[in-house]
Amino acid sequence: MNNPLVQLDPGLFVWTIVTFLLLLTVLSKFAWKPLLKMLKEREEFIRSSLEDAEKAQTELAKLNAEGEEIINKARAEAQTILSEGKAASAKLKDEILNDAKEKEKSIVADATKQIQVEKEKAIAEIKSEVVNLSLSVAEKLIKKNLSAEDNKALIDESLSHVKKYEA
Repeated sequence: MNNPLVQLDPGLFVWTIVTFLLLLTVLSKFAWKPLLKMLKEREEFIRSSLEDAEKAQTELAKLNAEGEEIINKARAEAQTILSEGKAASAKLKDEILNDAKEKEKSIVADATKQIQVEKEKAIAEIKSEVVNLSLSVAEKLIKKNLSAEDNKALIDESLSHVKKYEA
């Protein structure tokens, strides 16, 4: 084995260990401490981020609960308003129907009175026509003018006949 890389040389061995320790010291002073400091900072940042995320999640759950409560209140209020509206519309409907029935009764009563008045007018006109026709017929039959007493007797007789038909 004559290969110099494979042979153990005590001088090379010592210098390799010294170089390694020197490199280890330099790295620990200038590389490891900043690396460990950055790792610690990163760890703290992650921990604070997790805490913030947990707080945000708790806050979100709280807001969701409040939102759900508000929605339930709004639904209950909407239901109340709807039922009040239905009750008010039913009451208004009843009032309108009652007013309409009262107006109907009033109109029927007015119409009945009007019919009665018109009936009495018509009867009075018919009586007047009957008297005139009776006088005219009587005058033609007798061919002469009757006295006032005869006219009155003839009118009374005609009216009594008209009253028979009226009943």
